Amino acid sequence: MGQIRVLDEHIANQIAAGEVVERPASVVKELVENAIDAQSSRIDVHIGEGGLEYIRVQDNGQGIAADDCETAFYRHATSKLVDDRDLYQITSLGFRGEALPSIAAVSKVELLSSATDDGAGRRLLIEGGTLKVNEDEAAPRGTDFRVNSLFYNTPARLKYMKTVQTELGHISDVMYRMSLAHPEIAFTFRHNGNLLLQTPGTGDMLQVIAAVYGTSAAKMVLPLEGENLDYQIGGYIGRPEIAKSSRNAMSIVVNGRYIRNYAVNQAILRAYHTLLPINRYPLAVLQLTMHPSLVDVNVHPSKMEVRFSKEAELMLFVEEAIRQTLRKEILIPHATKQTIKRGNSESIIQEQFNFSKAPVEYLEPEKTNQLSTELGDLDAPYIPPFTDADLPPESTTHLPAVSNEQQITYKKKEQPITSPVTEAQKVPASPNDSTTQPKDVQSNPVQPSLSLPAYTAPVHAESAPQIQEQSQTAQYAKSTAAPSKNTSGSSARSPQQRSNYNNTNQRPFNAEMLYGTAEEPEIPQFPDMNLIGQHHGTYLVAQNDEGLFLIDQHAAHERINYEFYYEKFGRPEEVSQELLLPITLEFTLAEANKLKDRLHWFERVGVYLEHFGGQTFRVTAYPYWLPKGEEQQVIEEMAEWVLSERAIDLAKLREQASTLCSCKASIKANQKLTEAEAQSLLDRLATCRQPYTCPHGRPIVVSFSSYDLEKMFKRVM
Repeated sequence: MGQIRVLDEHIANQIAAGEVVERPASVVKELVENAIDAQSSRIDVHIGEGGLEYIRVQDNGQGIAADDCETAFYRHATSKLVDDRDLYQITSLGFRGEALPSIAAVSKVELLSSATDDGAGRRLLIEGGTLKVNEDEAAPRGTDFRVNSLFYNTPARLKYMKTVQTELGHISDVMYRMSLAHPEIAFTFRHNGNLLLQTPGTGDMLQVIAAVYGTSAAKMVLPLEGENLDYQIGGYIGRPEIAKSSRNAMSIVVNGRYIRNYAVNQAILRAYHTLLPINRYPLAVLQLTMHPSLVDVNVHPSKMEVRFSKEAELMLFVEEAIRQTLRKEILIPHATKQTIKRGNSESIIQEQFNFSKAPVEYLEPEKTNQLSTELGDLDAPYIPPFTDADLPPESTTHLPAVSNEQQITYKKKEQPITSPVTEAQKVPASPNDSTTQPKDVQSNPVQPSLSLPAYTAPVHAESAPQIQEQSQTAQYAKSTAAPSKNTSGSSARSPQQRSNYNNTNQRPFNAEMLYGTAEEPEIPQFPDMNLIGQHHGTYLVAQNDEGLFLIDQHAAHERINYEFYYEKFGRPEEVSQELLLPITLEFTLAEANKLKDRLHWFERVGVYLEHFGGQTFRVTAYPYWLPKGEEQQVIEEMAEWVLSERAIDLAKLREQASTLCSCKASIKANQKLTEAEAQSLLDRLATCRQPYTCPHGRPIVVSFSSYDLEKMFKRVM
């Protein structure tokens, strides 16, 4: 007699239950999916003791015909598929025919269902896979499915169940995802009689988001829409200020099915690049619609994993749709979370004072003060300020002295900004003045200006070794000596001015590097702000008609520098400069052996690193625009990053290098700025392509609305 035999159906169902029914949440998921496939408009879920005592799912769907009730518990029995061609066009949530027999094999199941409106139904009672009762019973149209004593006959499985609160958390997560995936269905979820979730079933996803995440979160989400030939995307994405500490707030729904997909999650995170701090994740509910033939859901019995036939195209589509939505918004967080609609109600407000800046008065060039700022040019984020040797004797009192550590110290006649500002800084009347040598700069002093500096052409490789500090100073002076008149008293430019700046800059910009598309998306106008003062040498204070703004000066300058460096690292071969005295770096023996095989990656960003014997390497050339005095530290940190990565990606390397350089080259906290310097910083921030967060994802600007201020001072009765 042969030793191979077919297992008993009861044993086979218990084995299958190990994959399909992992925990109580798996039971809830399978039963709710069946209710959704039955075209229910209302689904009620009741559980007791985390689902281990009982799980009850009621719906008002099509119900199960009396003759089919027993058949439904046979293995691989389903009404969703007819032939093998249906496997390639699955539109239902369930189709495998494994859930009901697997659940019945490890629990005590009671089913009451009716497929008619005459009140006639069928009741089944199954214990451990054995049918105990099969009788007619009155029932409303729909299905009432009850699972008692889950895992009562598999003590090993029951032993390793977690606490009630843990299991409840998993079930709650399933219910949240189901309600977000189907806002057209009214869900009710109760645990031990306590209501935990209730959705209206109106089809409005925003109401479901409010029920799941709270009304405050629902007020901070942005609608998402997009469509191409293969895919359609909808849903909502959260503003950066409501970021979460885990990825659990990202929900992906494909053709009505909630899934988990690493690639889609990464596409979402890439779209939020530099908008979120480290280890923070966005709130996102994505509904993807596509032809069923483009997605394979028959991957795992849990049906949570899918395979896309055009995954690369889909990831690019998702990333671009989210990025375009974020680019259209002014992402300035509010300092207070109160959102008040005044409507037609009247509020008693005390007399208000106007602190707007006075119009700019233009004086003769020789009567204006000379600007000295550590901020430098937008296209040269850090150039050392002038020294006393570069200037005539009568001009030295207007410039800062710089120590060896590059910490700026102001002379007595250089006054920091005061609050409130009552008069704008004087600017010259000749915006076309341009110089090329430091001598010319001395005869035409540099003036404070609200305009952005002119673009200085990059130095090519053959001329880079001749660059000296004198020529850098001349470039800086030339770039800041061409101010333009601005009588608005605002640090931010109009859309036309910003457009003109980008068009006349004559610098090549690869929009695809930053946005993933060949066309740069339209940027909303940065709010016009009038500078008021500086707080603790760290935050700039500004205002407009909408309220009060606080600007982190380090984060603002970091964003300006980051966009400059990101572009420069895209073409580093043009500006690498050979060193007369190479920089030597030492590593451990293991790091040195690994670094030998990755030296070519440094060349891709303009840093020429070569092995110098043993554990020593030397830097023979690097881009001339690396932060002054920080070159070695930047290269060392780049090497640490290259060594830490398993697979190097050029885009990520450029991104990392840009972030390192922007942080090193930026002004720091607790540093006093003059009014002209602060105004210049605001002006350049207004022209950034993404002026709301620093490269690390921290906010740059925080706003207080006028109503918030009035309420804090009890001026609104």
